[in-house]
Amino acid sequence: MKAKNCLIFGGSGQIGRNLIRKLTKNNYRVTVVTRNTHQKSYIIKTQANAGYIDIVEANIFDEKKIRKLFKKADICINLIGILFEQKKGNTFKNIHTVFPSLLAKLCKEYNIKHFIHLSALGINEASDSNYAISKLQGESNILKNFPLATILRPSVVYSVDDNFTTNFMTLLNRLPVFPLYYEGKTRFAPIHCSDLTDTINYIISNNIYSKIIECTGPEIITFKELIQKLLNLINKKRFLISFPLPFAKFTAGFFELFPNPLLTRDQLRLLKYDNISSGKYKTNSEIGIPSVRFFDKEVKKYCYMWREGGQFSTKKYIDDSENKTN
Repeated sequence: MKAKNCLIFGGSGQIGRNLIRKLTKNNYRVTVVTRNTHQKSYIIKTQANAGYIDIVEANIFDEKKIRKLFKKADICINLIGILFEQKKGNTFKNIHTVFPSLLAKLCKEYNIKHFIHLSALGINEASDSNYAISKLQGESNILKNFPLATILRPSVVYSVDDNFTTNFMTLLNRLPVFPLYYEGKTRFAPIHCSDLTDTINYIISNNIYSKIIECTGPEIITFKELIQKLLNLINKKRFLISFPLPFAKFTAGFFELFPNPLLTRDQLRLLKYDNISSGKYKTNSEIGIPSVRFFDKEVKKYCYMWREGGQFSTKKYIDDSENKTN
């Protein structure tokens, strides 16, 4: 059987690396586009046997160069996304709207069999968020240019390589007090990275063409519950304090002054809205690939790095009720 060729944008991140391993094991050849081979290629090369991965260095907006890659591709997968805007063109509009639109046009022009685009859950409701607006516009442009595209909307994606649980555990390890925005009532359906890539692999292998699929984990957890679970896993007690919105906006504005902000005002607006299945679209479970990995069990596998004593810690987990909230 001839190996199919997958063209992946954003292959060096946690989702990309996990997906590359699954695809190459199933006899797919992968071309990964990265902006800096010196920083990223050594990571990408280790994800599969020699001969299954090609790494191409390119500016994603260099249409002339990336156009050539579509000539040999059967499948295109876009995993590129940003959580905050930076200089040098890394704006929500460029990354979430303009670039996906370009890929959709090239997919149509070169008769690509499948175009899979990673979006985000909860963006329909977050009409006051620039992040959400750019994601929605990107989806709309994709479906206009390439109606057979499959758009995945995952909830929060976590794993040992994420910037979500790892950042929170780092902060909880250092701060005596932790803020709760909107009283910590925002609901999430966190999905493990491996469950998400299983879904992508399943969609490709079974030739599923659903316009929008919401990807969620097997449980719904509020922001407050999520923080309490992480505290329990790393054996820490912290005061969880609800921040008044004006003060939260002030601190978010201050964090925006840093190169990698912990929180931005746009992210604060996003936190107003639940990040769970809307009921308007099919979910990964409904297309036949339910999530099987639970938050506590998976984070437990790597949380020891934030415990006193590390993997040799002998302390028992703290009961969630011991983490006080004022």
